Amino acid sequence: MEIKRDLYLNKLIARRQNRLVKVITGIRRCGKSYLLNKLFCDYLRDSGVRSDHIIQLALDSITNAALLQPDALYNWVRGKMTDDDCYYVLLDEIQLVTNFVGVLNGLLQLPNADIYVTGSNSRFLSSDIVTEFRGRGDEVRVYPLSFAEFCSVYNGDKADAWRDYYTYGGLPLVLLQQSDEAKESYLKGQLANVYVNDIVERYNIANPPYLSVLTEIVASDIGSLTNPLKLSNSFKSVLNAGLTDKTVAAYLGYMQDAFLIQKSRRYDVKGKKYLSSPSKYYFTDLGLRNAALNFRQQEEPHIMENIVYLELLRRGFSVDVGVVDARGDGSTGQRTAEVDFVANRGSKRYYLQSAYSIPTADKEQQEKRPLGSIKDFFKRIIVVGDNIKPKRDDNGIVTMNIYDFLLNDNSLDW
Repeated sequence: MEIKRDLYLNKLIARRQNRLVKVITGIRRCGKSYLLNKLFCDYLRDSGVRSDHIIQLALDSITNAALLQPDALYNWVRGKMTDDDCYYVLLDEIQLVTNFVGVLNGLLQLPNADIYVTGSNSRFLSSDIVTEFRGRGDEVRVYPLSFAEFCSVYNGDKADAWRDYYTYGGLPLVLLQQSDEAKESYLKGQLANVYVNDIVERYNIANPPYLSVLTEIVASDIGSLTNPLKLSNSFKSVLNAGLTDKTVAAYLGYMQDAFLIQKSRRYDVKGKKYLSSPSKYYFTDLGLRNAALNFRQQEEPHIMENIVYLELLRRGFSVDVGVVDARGDGSTGQRTAEVDFVANRGSKRYYLQSAYSIPTADKEQQEKRPLGSIKDFFKRIIVVGDNIKPKRDDNGIVTMNIYDFLLNDNSLDW
């Protein structure tokens, strides 16, 4: 089974020979190695690059243990480069190498080396890219399978695919599990033995169960406004033990650095400024989120909101929670209202609401009211779970089905 990941493949292609280290990051098991060693390598060969000018190395293989020392790795790569033509250096799991930053910076000095690396676990997290490479790294963030990618290899109709996707998420190896029990077992094992352990090892967390409990609390509260103090209080009620808000804030930062969760800040649309607190947290993979809760809480409205958020990130948007003046349209009631997502990319901006169902006219007006309070001219969209065709009202607000939104990369421009 080959899953096409053209979005990320094209990003690597666009970065060929740009004199930077291409650093492929993302949550563990999301397909980084497959992208580099299969899809990109096949592209290079198909585009005419000779095989002896593609230097591939899987550093997590026992057969390459001797190359985990920096001098050994540098000399091995250098020895493969026997002429002045361009060599493509593809190094998988580079974080296993001692002083890998020094090795990569050394290779970057070679005028005919084009360098691509993947990295994961507790020694190669998102903050490291900024601090270690200092302008010499070019990050390509990879996410778990989008719904469109998931459907491209799913054996069944899109309604069945949707149920499996929002339950078991988009980690590629989930698709190879043959039963629901096997999928749940795989995801629980990955969460406990890989993702949480990475954080515990990196930060020497003294009480690993506390991190697990906090993960459960955040998982049960996706799409809700919260802050470290509120989460600290929830932690005390669940475990009858203390975890200060400062420690909670630190743990949340660790989880973000490990790509396990994403933070979306509140943005005052009229005042054009960020608000310090509270924020929303979403999981990078819904299967891991559900595994944290033992697959008990399947609130499809919140899960759909999380999926819409991830799709916007995958399309390259920065995504905030919008705060608007609800009385700007002349209505009475609360002063402010929330727009689920303010999505920005370059000069483009979209305002989006995620509404699992709009069964009545009152519910429709409830969802449209915050969008109607926005006074600029950027596009406003409601994504619904209802099986409807896309439509646009007299005020320019577009309503579309979740399938239309997820399965069409240009859906925001309908």
